[in-house]
Amino acid sequence: MNRIGFIVSSLLVALALLSSMLFVVDQRQFGVVYALGQIKEVITEPGLNFKLPPPFQNVSYIDKRLLTLDSSDAEPMLTAEKQRVVVDWYVRWRVTEPSQYIRNVGLDEAAGANQLARVVRNAFQEEINRRTVKELLSLKREQLMNDVKKEVLGVVKGAKPWGVDVVDVRITRADYVEAITESVYRRMEAERKRVANELRSTGAAEGEKIRADADRQREITVANAYREAQKIKGEGDAQAAALYAEAFGRDPQFAQFYRSLEAYKTTFNKKGDVMVVDPSNSDFFKAFRGSGAAPVVKK
Repeated sequence: MNRIGFIVSSLLVALALLSSMLFVVDQRQFGVVYALGQIKEVITEPGLNFKLPPPFQNVSYIDKRLLTLDSSDAEPMLTAEKQRVVVDWYVRWRVTEPSQYIRNVGLDEAAGANQLARVVRNAFQEEINRRTVKELLSLKREQLMNDVKKEVLGVVKGAKPWGVDVVDVRITRADYVEAITESVYRRMEAERKRVANELRSTGAAEGEKIRADADRQREITVANAYREAQKIKGEGDAQAAALYAEAFGRDPQFAQFYRSLEAYKTTFNKKGDVMVVDPSNSDFFKAFRGSGAAPVVKK
């Protein structure tokens, strides 16, 4: 029984020792083997690997993928004309030489990110100090980002290389600080209001001009129409008078009778009209009496 227990214990110890000597490197990582605190080996290829058990050898991992570092400092920077602006940026970078990275930067990605953020901010501050706000917001922004990238690469690949590569540097936002932004917005609002009022005034003047011209055209059109109407009416009256004269000249008695009928129609056109005359002596009713009319008997 003791022998079986010894065998089992021995197997467990052997397995524990073997597991401490085996490690797997992922394809997204570098494997760094340390021997008594010194870098013994850097494994770049994925797979199963062997090492001495602790404390003789230890292993740590560093990410080999492309990493993104975003700006976290909102402190304003000064432009060439001493304007305070806030710039947000990001950097794409990766570890290329784990040994150099560990010796000159740190043991993990966070150490490199902290130091790289400081270098990038200083580079941005230096480049923005040379440029105006207009250049920062115009097409020259691309040149600014390229210059910042060159400065950062000059630092990380200088006398003490960091073992990293900076792939890209980009600006995501460039804006005035809050106090200046509010002032700029107020000026922009005032300018837009001024332009709007100017456009309204111009529109009102143009509207009055158009209305005045339309009124003048209307008056001219009405006057011309009235003149033409009066002309036509005069021509019609003249023709009617000529026809009446011609017709009445042929039969004067009929003409006199027709005129009397027209006078009667005009006089008695309403039911309530009343006229007090003596029909026997009045010429107004001569047409009613006629030549054979019976004499009116007075009572």
